[in-house]
Amino acid sequence: MATPTFESDPVEPPWYKQFWPWFLISIVLSSVAFGTFYAFFAFKYYDGVVVEDYYAHGKAINMVLAKQDRTRELELSGDLHVDPLTSDIILDLEGERRPDTLELKLIFPTENDHDQTFTLEHVRDGRYVARGPDNLRYRWYLRLQPAADDPEWRLVGEARFPTEDGITLHPGGTTES
Repeated sequence: MATPTFESDPVEPPWYKQFWPWFLISIVLSSVAFGTFYAFFAFKYYDGVVVEDYYAHGKAINMVLAKQDRTRELELSGDLHVDPLTSDIILDLEGERRPDTLELKLIFPTENDHDQTFTLEHVRDGRYVARGPDNLRYRWYLRLQPAADDPEWRLVGEARFPTEDGITLHPGGTTES
Protein backbone atom coordinates (compact mmCIF):
# COMPACT_ATOMS: atom_id res chain seq x y z
CA MET A 1 0.00 0.00 0.00
CA ALA A 2 1.28 3.42 -0.89
CA THR A 3 1.58 6.16 1.66
CA PRO A 4 -0.84 8.94 1.10
CA THR A 5 0.56 12.46 0.55
CA PHE A 6 -1.26 15.40 1.88
CA GLU A 7 -1.19 18.46 -0.24
CA SER A 8 -2.11 20.60 2.74
CA ASP A 9 1.25 19.96 4.54
CA PRO A 10 3.26 23.20 4.44
CA VAL A 11 6.73 23.01 2.95
CA GLU A 12 9.23 24.82 5.15
CA PRO A 13 11.37 27.33 3.27
CA PRO A 14 15.16 27.27 3.80
CA TRP A 15 16.52 29.15 6.85
CA TYR A 16 17.68 32.18 4.88
CA LYS A 17 14.12 32.82 3.72
CA GLN A 18 12.71 32.87 7.24
CA PHE A 19 12.21 35.92 9.46
CA TRP A 20 13.66 34.87 12.84
CA PRO A 21 17.26 34.02 11.83
CA TRP A 22 17.60 37.42 10.12
CA PHE A 23 16.05 39.17 13.11
CA LEU A 24 18.56 37.58 15.48
CA ILE A 25 21.47 38.26 13.14
CA SER A 26 20.40 41.92 12.81
CA ILE A 27 20.48 42.32 16.61
CA VAL A 28 24.05 41.03 16.76
CA LEU A 29 25.23 43.08 13.76
CA SER A 30 23.62 46.29 15.05
CA SER A 31 25.30 45.75 18.44
CA VAL A 32 28.68 45.38 16.73
CA ALA A 33 28.06 48.45 14.54
CA PHE A 34 26.98 50.68 17.44
CA GLY A 35 29.83 49.40 19.61
CA THR A 36 32.35 50.21 16.88
CA PHE A 37 30.79 53.63 16.36
CA TYR A 38 30.95 54.52 20.07
CA ALA A 39 34.47 53.12 20.46
CA PHE A 40 35.67 55.23 17.53
CA PHE A 41 34.28 58.45 19.03
CA ALA A 42 35.46 57.55 22.52
CA PHE A 43 39.05 57.30 21.27
CA LYS A 44 38.84 60.24 18.86
CA TYR A 45 37.38 62.68 21.41
CA TYR A 46 39.05 61.36 24.56
CA ASP A 47 38.62 63.95 27.32
CA GLY A 48 41.47 62.65 29.39
CA VAL A 49 41.89 62.98 33.09
CA VAL A 50 42.21 66.63 34.07
CA VAL A 51 44.55 65.85 36.94
CA GLU A 52 46.14 62.43 36.88
CA ASP A 53 47.33 62.26 40.48
CA TYR A 54 44.43 63.45 42.60
CA TYR A 55 46.16 62.81 45.92
CA ALA A 56 49.22 64.89 45.03
CA HIS A 57 46.94 67.58 43.65
CA GLY A 58 45.01 67.62 46.92
CA LYS A 59 48.23 68.04 48.88
CA ALA A 60 49.37 70.81 46.56
CA ILE A 61 46.36 72.98 47.40
CA ASN A 62 48.23 74.24 50.47
CA MET A 63 51.08 75.39 48.22
CA VAL A 64 48.59 77.23 46.00
CA LEU A 65 47.06 78.93 49.04
CA ALA A 66 50.55 79.91 50.21
CA LYS A 67 51.26 81.47 46.80
CA GLN A 68 48.01 83.43 47.00
CA ASP A 69 48.88 84.65 50.50
CA ARG A 70 52.36 85.65 49.32
CA THR A 71 50.83 87.55 46.40
CA ARG A 72 48.61 89.48 48.81
CA GLU A 73 51.62 90.26 51.04
CA LEU A 74 53.50 91.67 48.04
CA GLU A 75 50.37 93.64 47.04
CA LEU A 76 50.62 92.40 43.47
CA SER A 77 48.00 92.94 40.80
CA GLY A 78 48.09 93.10 37.06
CA ASP A 79 46.22 94.73 34.22
CA LEU A 80 46.36 92.61 31.06
CA HIS A 81 45.51 93.76 27.54
CA VAL A 82 45.47 91.59 24.43
CA ASP A 83 45.38 93.66 21.27
CA PRO A 84 42.72 92.10 18.99
CA LEU A 85 44.50 93.34 15.84
CA THR A 86 48.18 92.61 16.52
CA SER A 87 47.72 89.89 19.19
CA ASP A 88 50.28 91.59 21.42
CA ILE A 89 49.97 90.79 25.11
CA ILE A 90 50.68 93.79 27.35
CA LEU A 91 50.76 93.47 31.13
CA ASP A 92 51.14 96.27 33.65
CA LEU A 93 52.24 94.72 36.95
CA GLU A 94 51.82 96.63 40.19
CA GLY A 95 53.52 95.62 43.41
CA GLU A 96 56.86 94.99 45.02
CA ARG A 97 58.22 92.18 42.83
CA ARG A 98 59.07 92.63 39.16
CA PRO A 99 61.04 89.70 37.78
CA ASP A 100 62.67 89.82 34.34
CA THR A 101 60.29 87.29 32.85
CA LEU A 102 56.77 86.14 33.65
CA GLU A 103 54.86 83.10 32.50
CA LEU A 104 51.28 83.62 31.36
CA LYS A 105 49.26 80.47 30.93
CA LEU A 106 45.97 80.57 29.05
CA ILE A 107 43.90 77.61 30.21
CA PHE A 108 40.96 76.50 28.10
CA PRO A 109 38.13 75.40 30.43
CA THR A 110 37.09 72.21 28.65
CA GLU A 111 39.99 70.86 26.59
CA ASN A 112 43.49 70.75 28.04
CA ASP A 113 45.16 70.32 24.65
CA HIS A 114 44.17 73.93 23.82
CA ASP A 115 46.17 75.38 26.75
CA GLN A 116 48.85 77.90 25.77
CA THR A 117 51.85 79.32 27.63
CA PHE A 118 53.59 82.63 26.87
CA THR A 119 56.74 84.21 28.28
CA LEU A 120 56.35 87.91 28.98
CA GLU A 121 59.52 90.04 28.98
CA HIS A 122 59.97 93.05 31.26
CA VAL A 123 60.44 96.23 29.21
CA ARG A 124 60.08 99.08 31.71
CA ASP A 125 58.42 100.15 34.97
CA GLY A 126 56.37 97.02 35.51
CA ARG A 127 55.32 96.65 31.87
CA TYR A 128 55.69 93.25 30.25
CA VAL A 129 55.06 92.30 26.62
CA ALA A 130 54.81 89.15 24.53
CA ARG A 131 53.52 88.09 21.16
CA GLY A 132 50.15 86.38 21.61
CA PRO A 133 48.21 83.91 19.53
CA ASP A 134 46.40 85.01 16.41
CA ASN A 135 42.63 84.92 16.49
CA LEU A 136 42.21 84.29 20.23
CA ARG A 137 38.55 83.50 20.96
CA TYR A 138 36.25 82.10 23.64
CA ARG A 139 36.57 82.01 27.41
CA TRP A 140 39.94 81.34 29.07
CA TYR A 141 41.34 81.10 32.58
CA LEU A 142 44.54 83.11 33.06
CA ARG A 143 47.43 82.26 35.37
CA LEU A 144 50.42 84.60 35.72
CA GLN A 145 53.52 83.77 37.74
CA PRO A 146 57.28 84.28 37.59
CA ALA A 147 59.04 82.10 35.05
CA ALA A 148 60.79 79.83 37.58
CA ASP A 149 60.71 76.20 38.64
CA ASP A 150 59.01 77.05 41.94
CA PRO A 151 57.40 80.50 41.69
CA GLU A 152 56.61 82.24 44.96
CA TRP A 153 53.46 84.03 43.80
CA ARG A 154 50.59 83.68 41.34
CA LEU A 155 47.92 85.94 39.86
CA VAL A 156 44.80 84.52 38.26
CA GLY A 157 41.85 85.75 36.26
CA GLU A 158 39.28 84.91 33.65
CA ALA A 159 38.55 86.52 30.28
CA ARG A 160 36.46 86.15 27.16
CA PHE A 161 38.28 87.00 23.94
CA PRO A 162 38.34 88.99 21.74
CA THR A 163 38.10 92.02 24.01
CA GLU A 164 39.47 95.51 23.94
CA ASP A 165 38.90 95.91 27.68
CA GLY A 166 41.62 95.25 30.21
CA ILE A 167 41.59 92.13 32.35
CA THR A 168 42.51 92.64 36.00
CA LEU A 169 44.49 89.80 37.57
CA HIS A 170 44.28 89.31 41.34
CA PRO A 171 45.50 86.75 43.84
CA GLY A 172 42.97 84.08 44.68
CA GLY A 173 40.90 84.22 41.55
CA THR A 174 38.79 87.36 41.82
CA THR A 175 38.43 89.01 38.44
CA GLU A 176 37.23 92.29 37.08
CA SER A 177 37.00 93.14 33.39
